[in-house]
Amino acid sequence: MPHSAVFVPHFHWDREWYEPFQVFRHRLVTALDTVLETAESDPDFRFTVDGQMAAVEDYLEMRPENRDRVAALVREGRLAVGPWLILLDEFLCSGETIVRNLQMGWAAAERLGGAMPIGYLPDMFGHVAQMPQILARAGIEHAALWRGVPGSVDGHAFRWRAPDGSEVRTEFLFDGYDNGLDVLLVPDRIGSALGEYDRMTAERWGGDPVLAMAGTDHNAPDPRLAAWLRRASGEERPITLATLDEYVRKHVRDEVTSVVTGELRSHVRGNILPGVLSVRLGLKQRMAVAERTVDHAERMNALWSGRDDSAFLSLAWHKIVESTAHDSVVGSGTDETCDQVAARLEEAAQTARAVRDAALAEPAARVPSDAYLVANPLPAARTALVEVDVAAPAEGAALVATTAEGAAHPVQLVSEAPTVLSDERLDASQLERVLRRIHRRELFGRQIDHYELTPHSLVFHLAEVPTGGPFDLMVLRGEVAAAASAHPGRWRVRTLTEARATALVALPVPPSGLASLRVGPDDASAAAATRSAPATATPGALSNGLVEVAVATDGTLEVTGADGTVLTGVGRLVDGGDRGDSYNYAPPALDALVSEPTGVTVDVLENGPLRSRVRVTRVYEWPDALFSDRDVRGYRTVPTPVEMLVELRAGEPFVRVSTSFLNQCADHRLRLHVPLPEPVTTSASAGQFAVTERGLTAEGGWGEYPLPTFPASSFVSAGPATVLLDHSTEYEVVDDGSALALTLLRAVGSISVNIHPLRDEPAASEIPAPGAQELGMRIEHRFAVVPSARGWRGADAVALAEEFRNEVLVVRGTAPGSGPLPEDTTGLRVEGRDVQVSAVRRVKDEAGGTGTEVRLVALSDAATPVRVTGPFTRAAAVDLIGRPLAPVPVRDGLAFTLDPWEIRTVVLS
Repeated sequence: MPHSAVFVPHFHWDREWYEPFQVFRHRLVTALDTVLETAESDPDFRFTVDGQMAAVEDYLEMRPENRDRVAALVREGRLAVGPWLILLDEFLCSGETIVRNLQMGWAAAERLGGAMPIGYLPDMFGHVAQMPQILARAGIEHAALWRGVPGSVDGHAFRWRAPDGSEVRTEFLFDGYDNGLDVLLVPDRIGSALGEYDRMTAERWGGDPVLAMAGTDHNAPDPRLAAWLRRASGEERPITLATLDEYVRKHVRDEVTSVVTGELRSHVRGNILPGVLSVRLGLKQRMAVAERTVDHAERMNALWSGRDDSAFLSLAWHKIVESTAHDSVVGSGTDETCDQVAARLEEAAQTARAVRDAALAEPAARVPSDAYLVANPLPAARTALVEVDVAAPAEGAALVATTAEGAAHPVQLVSEAPTVLSDERLDASQLERVLRRIHRRELFGRQIDHYELTPHSLVFHLAEVPTGGPFDLMVLRGEVAAAASAHPGRWRVRTLTEARATALVALPVPPSGLASLRVGPDDASAAAATRSAPATATPGALSNGLVEVAVATDGTLEVTGADGTVLTGVGRLVDGGDRGDSYNYAPPALDALVSEPTGVTVDVLENGPLRSRVRVTRVYEWPDALFSDRDVRGYRTVPTPVEMLVELRAGEPFVRVSTSFLNQCADHRLRLHVPLPEPVTTSASAGQFAVTERGLTAEGGWGEYPLPTFPASSFVSAGPATVLLDHSTEYEVVDDGSALALTLLRAVGSISVNIHPLRDEPAASEIPAPGAQELGMRIEHRFAVVPSARGWRGADAVALAEEFRNEVLVVRGTAPGSGPLPEDTTGLRVEGRDVQVSAVRRVKDEAGGTGTEVRLVALSDAATPVRVTGPFTRAAAVDLIGRPLAPVPVRDGLAFTLDPWEIRTVVLS
C-alpha cells in the first residue's frame, strides 16, 4: 500500500562558509523575505528555519520591521524556529557551550512565540554521546539528524540513548536533509517521482508517512511549492505540508524499537568529514581559550564580585556559540571566513577577560600592593605553582613566600630582569623631551621612586611600588630647566629600575577560593622546605619523586610513572604528506614519512626545586610541498627545528610537554606518538560530558574511507598512557594498537578537492584556502603525559585534566603596601571523584533574586556521592534551560548521589 507523504519546506543555512557571514546574510534576507511572503499568501505553507535562531536574529537585525510578521507565523505554528542558537560542531566545543547554545536559542525563540521542541541537528559531522541527555534534561523528547548513524538502524527512526540512559526518539534523515528535492525536479511529475521514491525506500517507513525534506542550502523553497503539492496529492497518496515538529508529533505512529547508545560517528550512511578535527589549529586553540576565559569570568563574578556583569558575559557566550557553527570553528571556510571566526573568538575572550579582571580587582583591593592575590577557579583545594614578579634578592640571599597565617613557602627564582632600562647621551637642550615620557609618576610602565640630578647627569630610579617620598613632576621640570641652563653641553640620562626577578611559589589555595602571598628576604636564612620531593633536571633526565623522565639520544622521552609504568619513545614525531582538503586527510600515493631527526640538542633551563625544565631541540628535513600532480611528495626539503619543552613540577604525577616550530612546509600532516608497552584494542577520550570508549576501526559503507581518527577534548587514554589536553585534538591509535598518535598539524590548501582518494564526492567547491597551509605560522601545543597501569580511572585523569587546563589566577594587590595580608577565603567546595563542575555562574530567579547556578557531571559509570558546601543556605534543582524543578534540602551543605554519567544543575542561594 502506498505511503502518504509529508513535505517539510525548509532551508539549511550555513552562516559563513565559502563566503563570509555578511555575504551569506545578504542572501539570507532575500530568502526569508520570500518565506514570509509565501506563508502570508498561502495558508497551507509551513517552513522550518533549520533549527537555529541565528538565522532569525541575523534577518531581524536587517529587517526589524518584520518582527511582528515572524512572531505571528511562529505563534500560528506555521514557522518553526529554534531550539538552537546555531547549528554547531558538537566535538569542537565544550559540553557547557552546547548547553549555552540551547539555552540562548530557546530563549530567543520563546521571545518570538515558542521554540520547536525538536533537537534538529541536520548537518553536523557526527554527534556526541551525551546529546540525548542534554536534550532530555531540557524537556526535548525528539531529535532529527543525518550523519553518523550506524548501519544497525534500518528504519527512519531510532531511540538514541545517552550513557546515563536518557533517550530521545530520533528521526533519521537517511537520505539527507534534502531528500525531497529530487521528487520536485519536475513539478508536473511529483506524484510519479514520489511513488518511485516510496518504492525504493518503503522498508524504512513501516506504517509511517514518507518524510520529504523540501529544502537545500541557502535557498528558500519555490513560492509555488504548496500549489504543486496540492495538485499532486490524491486519495491514494495524500500529501501534506508540515513543519518538522508537526511531522514528528502528528503524523508518526509506529513504535520505535531500534536503540543506539552513545556517540554517532559511523561513515555507513553519510560522510562525517573527520579531517575538520585537525585543520586550522588556531581556531581550535582560540575556542578553548575563549571557553576557559568566560568560565573563569563567570566563576569570579559570581563568587567574588558585587557587580553583575551578566550582559558582558552573555555577549562573550554569544560570540563563542556563533563560532561553534559547523562551518566556523571547523575551519572549512575561506581564509576571510576563518579570519572572522578567529577575531570573534578573540573578542569573546577579551570581553570575558575584562569581567574576570574586574571581579578580581575587588578582593585585590584588600591585598597590599607588595603582595599578590591568588584565585582558584576550581572547587577543590590544590597546591598551585604561582609565578610572580618580585624584588631580586642580594647575591647569596634567599627568598621566602609568606601567607596571612604566617606559613613559609619555598621560592624558586627562574629569571631576573635587566636593571638598566635606558642609557642616553644628549644635549642639554633636549632634556625637556625626556620629561615628556613621564605621565604623573609613571615611566616605562613603572613608578618613579626618586631621581638624582647633578651637573650633566640625570638618573631616574624606578620601582614597582615606590617607597620614596612624594614626587612632583612640576618641581622636576623646574629643576631640570635650571640645571640645563647652568650646565650646557652633553648630558647623560639613565633610567634604572630595582632589580626584579620572576619567582615560583608552591601555594595552597582553598576550593574556589582566594589566598594571598608576599615574597621577601628569608630572615631565617633557610628557605622553607618543599612538602614534596623537589623537581630536578640534568641534560639527560628529570625527576620529581613521582615521575622520572629520561631523554633518549633521538630526543624522545622515557617516562616512568609513580606506579612504575614505563612509556618509551614518548614524543616521537612522524611527518607525512597530505593531498587532502579541509574535510578529509589523504596521503599521496607516493608518500615520504619523516620520523628521524638530523640533529638533537638538549638544554637545561630550570633545575628546581619547584619546577624543572629541559628543552629538547630536534631538527627535521621535511619536504616543502607535494609535486603538482598531488600524488608525490617533493624532494626539496626544509630544515625545521622543533623545540620540545619538558617540564616537571613538584607534586605532580605527570610530565608536561610543549612543542613549538615554525611551519615552512605545505601539504603535510605531523603527528606526535606515544608508544605503548603492549598493543591495545580500545582507546577512550573525554569531552562534552562523557568519556567515550572506541575501538581501532571505524564503520564504513558510504562514500568516505572510514579512518579511525577521533576527537578528544580534555584527555585521551590508551592502555597505560593518558594524555591531558589543552584543546580539542584529533587522535588515532596506530601501528596495530601499539602507539597513540596526536595530530599536531594538518596543512592543506583547499576547502575541498574534486578528486579525493578517500572520499567519493566533493565536500564543497574546490576553492583555494592558502591560509590552511599555516605557512609562516608558529605551531604550538601543550599537553601532559600520565603513565598509569590502571588507565585513566586509576590515574584520576578527570581531576588532573581540570588542574592542567585551569591554572590559578594571579593579580597584584592594590591596597597600600606593607600592610597585613587578608586571610584565605573558601568559596564553593565540591567533593566527589570523577565529578566535573562545568559551570558556576550568577543567575536571577523569576522574583528578581540572585543565586549561583552550579552544573555537575559524573564522568563515571558508577553512582557517585557528591557533597557541595559553601556560602549558601538554600538549593533548588533546575533543568538545562534553567526552569525550576524542585527544592533540594540543605543540611550543612548539599549531599546527593549522581547517577552514572548524570548531568545535574542546582541553584544555590
